Amino acid sequence: MAYTALYRKWRPVCFEEVKGQDPIVNTLKNQLMGDRVGHAYLFCGTRGTGKTTIAKIFARAVNCEHPVNGSPCNVCASCQAIRSGASMNVVEIDAASNNGVENIRDIRDDVRYSPTEGRYRVYIIDEVHMLSAGAFNALLKTLEEPPSYVIFILATTEAHRCQRYDFKRITNDVIGDQIANLCREEGVSAEPAAIRYIARAADGSMRDALSLLEQCISFHYGKTLTYENVLDVLGAVDTAVFSRLLRCVISCQVGEAMACVEEVVSQGRELVQFTADFTWYMRNLLLMQTTDPQEEAINISSDNMAALREESHWIDTDTLIRYIRIVSELGSQMRYAVSKRVLLEVALIRMMKPAMEYDVDSLRQRIIDLEERLAQGDFPSRAPDAGPSVQETPNDRAVKRAPQRLSSGEKHASVQPVRVSEAEYADYQMLANDWRNIIEEQDRLIRSALRGTVIHFEPEKGLRVVFFDPFYKTLMQQQKRTEELNRWLTQRYGKQFHLTMYLKEDENPLPDVVREMDSGVRQIPGIHMEIGQETEDGEGFLP
Repeated sequence: MAYTALYRKWRPVCFEEVKGQDPIVNTLKNQLMGDRVGHAYLFCGTRGTGKTTIAKIFARAVNCEHPVNGSPCNVCASCQAIRSGASMNVVEIDAASNNGVENIRDIRDDVRYSPTEGRYRVYIIDEVHMLSAGAFNALLKTLEEPPSYVIFILATTEAHRCQRYDFKRITNDVIGDQIANLCREEGVSAEPAAIRYIARAADGSMRDALSLLEQCISFHYGKTLTYENVLDVLGAVDTAVFSRLLRCVISCQVGEAMACVEEVVSQGRELVQFTADFTWYMRNLLLMQTTDPQEEAINISSDNMAALREESHWIDTDTLIRYIRIVSELGSQMRYAVSKRVLLEVALIRMMKPAMEYDVDSLRQRIIDLEERLAQGDFPSRAPDAGPSVQETPNDRAVKRAPQRLSSGEKHASVQPVRVSEAEYADYQMLANDWRNIIEEQDRLIRSALRGTVIHFEPEKGLRVVFFDPFYKTLMQQQKRTEELNRWLTQRYGKQFHLTMYLKEDENPLPDVVREMDSGVRQIPGIHMEIGQETEDGEGFLP
């Protein structure tokens, strides 16, 4: 007898054997038992989730002579004929290769004849979205108003004019249980770790899981199917490689990271699978950081839980999310790339060198790196007349470029003071005095952007945050961070604030903010200035 592939050999023959699609199975069984069968059904879902299998079971059930709780008996003459393909009542059509108008005309001609035996004629049209526009229009009238003895079951992504059933991806637990059962039936010894990996690699498809299982069994025929065997057959690597690679990326050891890639390639591993598994590994780390997942959620054994929990403390959440984004994009690019290794190496370098990117996540990482270097004093002083240091940061430049305030005896003819009301001055003084503490209480990204700024007031614009470097002004204006700061100030002081961002591009000092009073004008030059009384001729101030 010719060998039969596992996914065909163990294809369910009744509704009770279908795994992972309980809502659909129960609905169809209830319709059959209540004699409420529809005239057209649409089965939607990814590959290997049971669309065709359930369609064939349903076709036998509606014609079965002795159904059992809605399922076909698979013993009567009708069930046997349908299973062997000898029945004229069930027609299975592949619309991918039979998508012309003439094929649909054949169906229209056939549906005029009632079944010679059984109750229904069932047409299973797979990949129906592949029908040409003319062919679908030819089928439209028959599909909407078929004879009472005709049922259409369509597998497509176009949901029109029929009952729709969405087939979800089958969970890893269900797939793993089914693999374990089939291994027992086939007399194959398999480690639990090997079964878990096959279930995860199947990506929700039972058919793919059985095909992968069959591939692994054939390669190591007669032996216990171990975790290492599965990795070897599927071109995957052990999670220890991901742990070592992540340490290299975090510490920016480019050479060591490239050595890891060389090791993976020299072992003949599949780089697409490697990228997918690396993404999954970082996803598990993210779950460890943000929640307390169970073993089932991350699909690893309890032996590896402690190690993964420790590794999750190596990196902050924002950086980890940036890594996941880069590797996820890489996965979609590699499928059709010629030089997969080059793409992988470039992606790893991008992860280690955020300066190569200009998205918000990369800018955030660059700011974090600069803050750490500043905290560690990793910015050597510049030699006299040596020009600007190559390591000088925008924050350094902002502090150096901040204009010096005038002392009480100095004056600047081109800068006129800004006169404000008592209420406006009160808000200005309150924020100006607290500004340094306000900055330190923000989250890391906003805190980095605001350092080196000052608070000022303009009659038409109100309170403004003055930046001396465009990089930080742009960063602060992205993703509604200004609104976030205003909300924080409102909650802190119990009154409404509306700060705007302002970039100072010239070297002139900012005008002093003064308040109008009945006895004259009292000047408040900046934040840390003496208060003086303006003279009558307007040429100076008296202490």
